[in-house]
Amino acid sequence: MSKDSKATSNVRVKPLGDRVLLQRSDVGEEIKGGIIIPDSAKEKPQEAKVVALGTGKKDKDGKDVAWDVKLGDTVLIGKYSGNEVKIDEEDYVLIREEEILAVIG
Repeated sequence: MSKDSKATSNVRVKPLGDRVLLQRSDVGEEIKGGIIIPDSAKEKPQEAKVVALGTGKKDKDGKDVAWDVKLGDTVLIGKYSGNEVKIDEEDYVLIREEEILAVIG
């Protein structure tokens, strides 16, 4: 695996180990019957985009294990997976690669 695939996007955060920084897909403002649903009552989207990769996992012999995801991939995650973090007023999810359920497309 090349060093370029480990590079971060425009986010100034470098996850450690097998962690992946994701940005959840935007959910449009829901209006039901003329009532605007507050953010706290909305479901978290399960679709997210990979914006940064960590340094990677090592096997028991110390060799790098290839990533199953790459920068820009759209992935599915559990509703309550990972840790939510705010960076430069943007919301992100920091998650271990093994917690990613699937790659879309």
